[in-house]
Amino acid sequence: MRLDIAGFTRGTKTIDHREVLAYCARMDALGYDGIWFNEFHFQQPPDPYPSTLLLAAAILGRTERIRVGTSIVVLPLYHPLLLAEQIAQLHWQSGGRFDFGIGRGTHPATLAALGLDPAGTRERFEAAYGLIKSAWSGPTLVPEGSPWPASTEPVGPLLAPEERIPVYVAGSTPETIGFAVAENLPLLLSLEPSEQRQFDVYDSITGSRSGRYPADYSISRYVTIAPTRAEALAAVDALLPRLYERRRRFAMAQNRPLDGIKPIDRDAFLANQMIAGSPQDCFERLVALRERTGIDSIRLIFNCNGEIPEDEAEIMATLFGCELIAPLHALPSPTEVNQ
Repeated sequence: MRLDIAGFTRGTKTIDHREVLAYCARMDALGYDGIWFNEFHFQQPPDPYPSTLLLAAAILGRTERIRVGTSIVVLPLYHPLLLAEQIAQLHWQSGGRFDFGIGRGTHPATLAALGLDPAGTRERFEAAYGLIKSAWSGPTLVPEGSPWPASTEPVGPLLAPEERIPVYVAGSTPETIGFAVAENLPLLLSLEPSEQRQFDVYDSITGSRSGRYPADYSISRYVTIAPTRAEALAAVDALLPRLYERRRRFAMAQNRPLDGIKPIDRDAFLANQMIAGSPQDCFERLVALRERTGIDSIRLIFNCNGEIPEDEAEIMATLFGCELIAPLHALPSPTEVNQ
């Protein structure tokens, strides 16, 4: 089972950059397989790491084996040929430890700041991926009629024939999920909203009714682990009001009505979004999730996207790493995967 970390450093400058790198080195030593970072631009107060690629380069230079992923790079914001070259460089200098998560992105303030028409992001997203993939493997020109000026000097190939860069897609719309299915790219499934919405779209596109999904898809969960189940559940109860207020803040920032933001149902939260309990409880929950979905990769969010202080989150990540990484890694690969 692939065990990754997500949510670390989200939206805070309270952690010195040297400590960020040291944390990643400690997670590397514990045996985590990967760590993922989100891309947010022009935030107020400013986000410490708007460029996931610059952050990835620093972490990859400090660590030995852990992978670093982007969840996501917003493709419509970039010229695809320059981005293709940058990703190829990260792939090379890391020894192949970079995971390229991509998405369309819909944050209206970011698009407005760059003068991009929201109606054009679908075309830019799909055309950008096509040009990136093409430039990795062979000489590529930007054609007439694309969202970028046509070019006259080809770029590529940027990779040797045997090289492959893992690409993941994040998104919940039928168009984006359909794109991922058509391109045979694994999905980075969201936590909020629950991945069930994406499963439903996937099922409608593929005609699948098995309830099982490709093993290389990546699912995510908040994690609250403690020496005992009672301690973990007490921490969850203290967390729920903070998560509710966080959802209200995000709704206000996006000018969405607040009447649709309901208090969090504890039972549903524990069933669908949170892994909580003792190490043994968490092991059993993760095995059950894997058996139910067929998915063999999970992004673990110990800090609940900034609602848990990072020092407390690291205590949980360390406990999880010491107790659970080895037995979860030892699980046999899933034998039933519905493609």
